[in-house]
Amino acid sequence: MVGTTFFGNFDLASAAIWGFWIFLAGLIYYLQTENMREGYPLVDDEGKAAPNQGPFPVPGQDKTYVLPFDRGAVAVPSGQRGDRADLALAPTSRTPGSPYVPTGDPMIDGVGAASWAPRRDVPELDGHGHAKIVPMSMLPDFHVSAGRDPRGKAVVGGDGEVVGRIVDMWVDKAEALVRYLTVDLNPEGSGQLRLIPINMARIKSDRVTVRSLFAHNWAGVPQTRAADQVTLLEEDKITAYYAGGTIYASAERLAPQL
Repeated sequence: MVGTTFFGNFDLASAAIWGFWIFLAGLIYYLQTENMREGYPLVDDEGKAAPNQGPFPVPGQDKTYVLPFDRGAVAVPSGQRGDRADLALAPTSRTPGSPYVPTGDPMIDGVGAASWAPRRDVPELDGHGHAKIVPMSMLPDFHVSAGRDPRGKAVVGGDGEVVGRIVDMWVDKAEALVRYLTVDLNPEGSGQLRLIPINMARIKSDRVTVRSLFAHNWAGVPQTRAADQVTLLEEDKITAYYAGGTIYASAERLAPQL
């Protein structure tokens, strides 16, 4: 009817602000629970469920992601890759939060400073579905345009011993960056090849130095299955090995440093 207020005494401004707060609370809840599809539920140092799981629950239903380039699908949270089990580590005390120490050879066991994550054992791909990191010897259009070319230079470890010679470089095609150097550990060139992360090497005028490893460590550097590609898992193991050598390459490095 003419002259009758449709909403009567209903406060539209109050309804709008309350609607906003309800929407915001729902958005926060949704984003937080989606964030818990990986890494949850929380566990303590012994692998048991942590007492404080937080105010938000783990999503009850899986979400499936279809991977590009026919690499299948992955479902989370139940389809997570899982954590590494039976690590060669032991706590220094029963106090929660106490540091762990290696119980075996940390360089081989991949623990502590040499730890790696169980990434997918497939190579990283570029936007066209091709391996992103490949040897430079397979890329005729790539060449060294600046800086020193390390190929042919001797490789010297942290103990001053010559361990091999650089024979190739691995290039990230998408970024046009060198990611790894290939060292042949046999002076006769018999193909005992290992990859060196470029960040762990220093290219000098007459040599390439790798401070983190000593002569007896090089044979244990993880190798790649294929000669023309490196997988995500292999990358993690290789870089972890070199990084771990900074502490574990010798017993002297574990001692206090002044």
